[in-house]
Amino acid sequence: MAPPNTIAAFESAWRAGADYLELDIQVTADGDAAVIHDATLEGTTSGVGPVAEHTAEQIVALDAGSSFSPVFAGEPVPMLSQVVDFLRSHVEIGLVLEIKGDWAHEPLQRALDLVDDPALVGRLVVESFSVETMTAARDLAPHLRRELLIDEAPEHLLGLCAELDVKGVGPDGRLLLQRPELVQVLHEAGLTVNVWTLNEPEHWAAATAIGVDGIVTDRPDRLAGWLSGRTMS
Repeated sequence: MAPPNTIAAFESAWRAGADYLELDIQVTADGDAAVIHDATLEGTTSGVGPVAEHTAEQIVALDAGSSFSPVFAGEPVPMLSQVVDFLRSHVEIGLVLEIKGDWAHEPLQRALDLVDDPALVGRLVVESFSVETMTAARDLAPHLRRELLIDEAPEHLLGLCAELDVKGVGPDGRLLLQRPELVQVLHEAGLTVNVWTLNEPEHWAAATAIGVDGIVTDRPDRLAGWLSGRTMS
């Protein structure tokens, strides 16, 4: 285990045999894309205040490792460009890029241009909970694979997916436990289903039993071992 949304974590996931890195980006004051989950800095870094009020230069100087473990003291907050560089030299693993919140078109275009890289063709997914952001991504980069994240299933979900022209849906694992029939509904509409974030074998078993296409987990090494054991049995 390593601090989430850091190069150390991505290296760990790659070594564990994960198929994709799933990471989060927040927009900085100067329109760059910082790889961090929260909209504020204090939860996982040595900084304080909103990410959007700090420049990329200020953010990369922060410590994103000490709050996780002293072993990772000094681990920086990466920028999206650094992750793309990492993926160019780690061709076995893809990128699931979660765009946090509503982004203005200019910084969103910059982020999408970064990941619209020949090295990532066929191994990139762009996703968000924000309908506004997904609408803009559709218009700015219609050729990139996009998936809608959900924590509830509105009645108009299929219509919304069609309007956004997404290729898949990423539901909260708790939602699928409550509504397992949703997987079949989405599959019949031609959409993939990649569930998040499941960390226990009993949840992996439930998800695979109802036919999900992928599982987002904080424990890629354990999931890989669990899947391997199922294949061998």
